Amino acid sequence: MKPDLRTKLKQRILTGDGAMGTYLYQMGFPVGVSYEELNMTRPDVIESVHRRYYEAGARVIETNTFSANLVKLSKYGLESEMEAINRAGVRIAKAAAGADAYVVGAVGSIRAGRLKDMRVSEVSEAFERQLDALLAEEVDGILFETFYDFDEMRLALGLARKVSQVPVICQFAVEGVGRTQDGTGLLDAFSLLKDEGADVVGFNCRSGPNGIMRAVDAIGGPVELPLSIFPNAGIPDYVDGKYTYTAGPDYFAETALRFADRGARIIGGCCGTTPEHIAAMAKALKDYAPQSDIAVAAVADAPEAEVIDIAAEPTEVVKDASEERAGTPIISEPSLLDTVKVRHTVIVELDPPRDLDITRFMEGAAALKACGADAITMADNSLAVTRMSNLALAALVKEKIGLRPLVHIACRDRNLIGTQSHMMGLDALGIDHVLAVTGDPARFGDLPDSSSVYDLTSFEMIRMIKQLNQGIAFSGKPLKQKAKFVVGAAFNPNVKHLDKAVQRLERKIASGADYIMTQPVYEPVLIEKIAEATKHLSVPVFIGIMPLASGRNAEYLHNEVPGIQLSDEVRKRMTGLEGAAGRAEGVKISQELLDIALVHFKGIYFMTPFMFYDMAVQLTNYVWTKTGVQRS
Repeated sequence: MKPDLRTKLKQRILTGDGAMGTYLYQMGFPVGVSYEELNMTRPDVIESVHRRYYEAGARVIETNTFSANLVKLSKYGLESEMEAINRAGVRIAKAAAGADAYVVGAVGSIRAGRLKDMRVSEVSEAFERQLDALLAEEVDGILFETFYDFDEMRLALGLARKVSQVPVICQFAVEGVGRTQDGTGLLDAFSLLKDEGADVVGFNCRSGPNGIMRAVDAIGGPVELPLSIFPNAGIPDYVDGKYTYTAGPDYFAETALRFADRGARIIGGCCGTTPEHIAAMAKALKDYAPQSDIAVAAVADAPEAEVIDIAAEPTEVVKDASEERAGTPIISEPSLLDTVKVRHTVIVELDPPRDLDITRFMEGAAALKACGADAITMADNSLAVTRMSNLALAALVKEKIGLRPLVHIACRDRNLIGTQSHMMGLDALGIDHVLAVTGDPARFGDLPDSSSVYDLTSFEMIRMIKQLNQGIAFSGKPLKQKAKFVVGAAFNPNVKHLDKAVQRLERKIASGADYIMTQPVYEPVLIEKIAEATKHLSVPVFIGIMPLASGRNAEYLHNEVPGIQLSDEVRKRMTGLEGAAGRAEGVKISQELLDIALVHFKGIYFMTPFMFYDMAVQLTNYVWTKTGVQRS
């Protein structure tokens, strides 16, 4: 007979399993259905997934019951099957796993950080009924996962402790900060959960290993419980109608050891992970000897926030420079399309703040203006993470700094009405340079229950904005004057088949794109390949360069951010570098890339890491020095 899970965790680290939902999706099961219903209709499939994870080395197996509560099942008319679905989920997992594995009943958040108007009695009943069904099949523990709010977690834990003393694992989904979504500090939350009967606490979902590492490092003090860690396989990418994930098994093996050093005693995977990820972690952790003291202490040198904004897909415009904009002051400088014809031209991306304080952002914009940057570009809630309105900041930069703003427009957040209204507002403000992007799905951002709109594709948005330039509304109704938007398209050259990516780019240009902005490139050879592959295009290309800020930053970008690949040489050069030393090497690497890029491209696009705008200033000055252009 195997020991109780609590006892086992004092002896060794246990490898958890990986994703169920995204794995079923990869197997061909569509989104928009209840994966939990498969416990009844396709038990063979669910059992095979559990078995693959067990054979990969997982010894904590989660039942396929994450959303098997009355509230979530009612969306599919399955509430009457709730008990049967949960009990079947436990039986299937037990049948697939060996006697040395622990089968834990998975219970997901009901409010999901959003449904605040639900009555406590309704939430309580849903938890109680699901817990009763899982416990009736004698699970080895209960796993509360992907909880956003402390109050809901506390409620669920209390209900579990009223009916059973089985081990309980409590996992929050946080965004790399030291608080839950309802504002409770993590250290306080974990302490209170311990007092009320939790046996293991930790994190899952929401981000990849890097984001959860930051969450662990932001706890702020010792946690007198073992940690449970289940990261996503990086940030999802949406390619050809399917979601894919970036982080690979080797990266998960490496980060598993770092989590173990921080006190993790259960380490598995969430969205995007597969049996291959679990096998790599199990192998890495096989001989790891946990410390006798399982408390985790906050790491002093926690890494900077790793939220990167990379252009995804854009829009275009037919510029009519001869027309006057009635009553609207326009920046006197020529269009970027004009300057890039005669000299090297620099665009610098500076992320809008995630706070109400714009002081540092405006300082950065002023510094970039002083060094002669031609435009500052601002994302539209990149990675579906809420940031300040780029329209408002663009207006402030234009008015107070006198620097041309280039605004990203995401298809994700606005329907056709909102998109045209937004564009009309930009036109009224004299903000005429834009980049239309698809936008990362809302479900992967900081408000995962918000809606993604996607009334338009990036190609359609390009065409629709061109209509505004012709004096035609999205509805086809004539307007009293024409807009003057100059619209860019995004391009990811970090792909296996560059020729196919260029063909897609040609379609964007055919839709009307005026210029191209690439995702960051880190290999000189690739810069030359891009130049050769795009030399026939009729629009200018702004080659993307993003200086690395640290060794951790480099590994995060390479392993977790779609569309970014670092060479082995660059990763080696950045290994172990942090702080000023890391930023200095990052600038040096970017300067070496610029030496090649300036030969082939007149358009340069810098992406500022975090808010280290001084790095972008150094690189902008480097461009002017190398090209002999007097700008500052």
